[in-house]
Amino acid sequence: MNMLHIKTSLLALALFGGSAMAQHTGHHTPTAAPAAPASTPSAAAAGELPWTEAEVRRVDVRNGKVTLKHGDIVNLGMPPMTMAFQAREPQALAALKVGDRVRFTSDQINGAYTVLRIEPLP
Repeated sequence: MNMLHIKTSLLALALFGGSAMAQHTGHHTPTAAPAAPASTPSAAAAGELPWTEAEVRRVDVRNGKVTLKHGDIVNLGMPPMTMAFQAREPQALAALKVGDRVRFTSDQINGAYTVLRIEPLP
């Protein structure tokens, strides 16, 4: 190993930590793979998602979308806001109207924030 190679390796270690050094020297340091967006949630996973309360702001049954003013969505790390969601089952939106209080579960599927289950609150 020549002096330039050693200096480059030390610089990489200082800047990027051990994983850069491992890559530079050809050694493999196991790292977690980046999370891939879910394509479809499993039935078990869908049943385990937390409920979030919201107010219906807009319903677009034809395009399968609902706009909700929602609280924290824990599983998505999303703070309260108003946003449109795709509905996994657009026909479930037909019973909703603007102003309804609901609870729903959601996940990111193929890059789209999707309502998996939605039901009115009393």
